[in-house]
Amino acid sequence: MHAKLQNLYEQVLQRNPGEAEFHQAVTEVFDSLSPVVDKHPHYADAAVITRLCEPERQIIFRVPWIDDAGQIHVNRGFRVEFNSALGPYKGGLRFHPSVYLGIVKFLGFEQIFKNALTGLPIGGGKGGSDFDPKGRSDAEVMRFCQSFMTELYRHIGEYTDVPAGDIGVGGREIGYLFGQYKRITNRYESGVLTGKGLAWGGSQVRTEATGFGAVFFVNEMLKAKGDSLEGKRVVVSGSGNVATYAIEKVHELGGTVVACSDSSGYVVDEKGIDLEVLKEVKEIQRGRIVDYARLRGENVKFVGGGSIWDVPADIAIPCATQNELDGNDAKQLIDHGCTIVAEGANMPCSPDAIRLFTDAGVLFAPGKAANAGGVATSALEMQQNASRDSWSFEHTEERLADIMRGIHDRCLHTAEEYGAPGNYVVGANIAGFIQVADAMLALGVI
Repeated sequence: MHAKLQNLYEQVLQRNPGEAEFHQAVTEVFDSLSPVVDKHPHYADAAVITRLCEPERQIIFRVPWIDDAGQIHVNRGFRVEFNSALGPYKGGLRFHPSVYLGIVKFLGFEQIFKNALTGLPIGGGKGGSDFDPKGRSDAEVMRFCQSFMTELYRHIGEYTDVPAGDIGVGGREIGYLFGQYKRITNRYESGVLTGKGLAWGGSQVRTEATGFGAVFFVNEMLKAKGDSLEGKRVVVSGSGNVATYAIEKVHELGGTVVACSDSSGYVVDEKGIDLEVLKEVKEIQRGRIVDYARLRGENVKFVGGGSIWDVPADIAIPCATQNELDGNDAKQLIDHGCTIVAEGANMPCSPDAIRLFTDAGVLFAPGKAANAGGVATSALEMQQNASRDSWSFEHTEERLADIMRGIHDRCLHTAEEYGAPGNYVVGANIAGFIQVADAMLALGVI
């Protein structure tokens, strides 16, 4: 790490103690910026990097709600509005017991660069709560969402901050959140939340966008070396929204996804994951991955616990959660001949894993590039809301494919320009940083 960056990095650690995930995200970016600081020292001298690591606003609030038995619960809500140099803050809400300020800041920091890479006018932010929607009734989830939005509404708006979904926040939750926002403000501001239902301001392809986008990115990586997805064996971790639609697009482009997972374990289906069965289990029954194995029959293997990365694959797409793929998992993938790893989730690969992939010549696509399809399509949803328009599935998917192609090419060319050919991590971090930093300099010291 460059000496100037090392000093700044130590300041970040001191100012943000105990936030391991945020530290990890900052480290990855700083490790890429040395050639930028050498070539353009004014970025460090103007304190752009220091300001970039300090959120513009951090909001923490109490969320009281009543369960079906009349018991009062109190959760904690968060919204970190990190950087608005390029546009209104944009980023999802995560409802999960693991959520605390450090995770929200890591996600928000990543979002700055991810959103910049799309080329669309959106800044970076993130939010959520330590509320766990698993096992809760629709009525309980509704009451929680209404309480959450009763505080959050005063901090958001289509020109200020535009939340969306993330882990634990799907169409159901977005509906309850938007309904409460509309009720409190007495305004139908479609653009204040994205991921809405198609009948009330949502966009075609938004549900599929993150998974589709990750596979579009993988396809571009393969094209760059004269290859394609045809006949490739793929493993996708997770079985939620991102994983489901990554599986769909892999199959559509000629590959075969042979394994997927949830927190209870993973399944191996050598004939290829059956999407109809997976959607029945996860979206309709709200069941577990073991139920997929039960419905598919004896030719499908369920492994409780363990690591899905033990399953041999040409391509790995981790789509579950942060730091799910560690150094030991990376060794297994490398030993089995994996040639491409693309992050469908946010920071699912540990630093050790990324280092091993890079050293072994495995092409690695970081989440800020590979999973940018979700937020890109959210911005397209904002565009449709602003113009009171609605686009076809085909048109929106083509826009998404174009955006992912542009992100891929930008990462590849930037890596080449800064002396790291083929290194998508360096390319993504530098390209995203320069766009945001230049905007910050143009706006003055704010």
